[in-house]
Amino acid sequence: MRLRCAVLDDYQGVATTLADWSSLAPQVEVVGFPEHVAGEAELVAALADFDIVVTLRERVSFPASVLAALPRLKLLIASGMRNSVIDYAAAREHGVTVCGTESAGTPPVELTWALLLGLARGIVPESANLAAGGPWQTTVGADLHGARLGLLGLGRIGGRVAAVGLAFGMDVVAWSGNLTDERAAEVGATRLATKEELLATSDFVSVHLALGERSRGLIGAAELALMKPTAYLVNTSRSAIVDQAALLAALREGRIAGAGVDVFDTEPLPAADPARSTPRLLATPHLGYVTEANYRTYYGQAVEDIRAYLAGAPVRRLT
Repeated sequence: MRLRCAVLDDYQGVATTLADWSSLAPQVEVVGFPEHVAGEAELVAALADFDIVVTLRERVSFPASVLAALPRLKLLIASGMRNSVIDYAAAREHGVTVCGTESAGTPPVELTWALLLGLARGIVPESANLAAGGPWQTTVGADLHGARLGLLGLGRIGGRVAAVGLAFGMDVVAWSGNLTDERAAEVGATRLATKEELLATSDFVSVHLALGERSRGLIGAAELALMKPTAYLVNTSRSAIVDQAALLAALREGRIAGAGVDVFDTEPLPAADPARSTPRLLATPHLGYVTEANYRTYYGQAVEDIRAYLAGAPVRRLT
């Protein structure tokens, strides 16, 4: 009997065209899910007849309750080599092998700058006005050269964002709980002693931290109140690092100049979510990782993971 493989959240319908799945055809039937499956009961029902699941980033959670309800599932593949919404202990208990894929750090860097530049130069409203025959020039752009870029996190992605900021002639500063002067100097940034100092003095603040107990809710109402009314906040990392309600309130009340956000507490974003109509918010539907090269890596290596598993020698195992 052929095994069945579900490819979740294939929104663009490209999972089977950006990788060669033909080598699996004799043994595996591949089924794409172009719509997000929301809700635990709905997920269990949708995946009941599948032996393999390929899940995109952290869109879908696989807690112990879901894994226990899917006795046929034997291989779970996550894009990326880290996934916080899979219960690895439960996977082991139920005999489910979990594997990952590589994931490039450059796409989220590029999207960070797309959002930051879009905010600074009013790209969306000016383009909309032009297309609608509206007024000519309604915004006055914010200068990057000479402005301060504050980075919360200076790891693989934050370091690359810093390099672009320096190329624009910005004063780049950084903070994280374990940041050293040596790491800051390595990328040409200045380490600040506190995140409060960074928030209060930066013209642009960009979040590049992993989500954990120390970073969850790191930026709330009190922290947003420290920012200049002319400052912008960009978050392409994890939504839970920034208090969403506090951010939307700050934007509605004009307490900061704007925000660029690619991540949300609930994804896909519900139609009635207030983020869809909040002023001064430039929002994108979690596009940070969505590029052709990254997708070729995700799905190409997913095929490799399946072949290796079928051969009895799983690769890129996550535990």
